[in-house]
Amino acid sequence: MFSYTYQTKGTCSREIEVELDGKTIRRVAFAGGCPGNLAGISRMVEGMDIDFVIEKFAGTRCGNRPTSCPDQLSVALREAYAASGAKA
Repeated sequence: MFSYTYQTKGTCSREIEVELDGKTIRRVAFAGGCPGNLAGISRMVEGMDIDFVIEKFAGTRCGNRPTSCPDQLSVALREAYAASGAKA
C-alpha cells in the first residue's frame, strides 16, 4: 500500500490523499471543497484501476476554471503512481 498527498491547484479543495495498491485505488480523501460531491467521487473510485479513472476525469472543468476536483484527482493519481515506483 502506498499513500500520497497532493496539494491541489485552482480548486476549492485544498488537498487530496490517495492510497494505491499497485494500480488499484484503495482510498481517496479530499480536504475542503464540496463535501457531498467529493465523498461520492471518493467512494466511486475506490477499487478502480487508476488508468480508467485518469482517462475519465482528466480535463474536466469546473465552470470557467481550467481544472476541477476530478481533474486534480487525475493529476494526483498520476503523481502518486510515479512516486510509488510501481511498474506498469
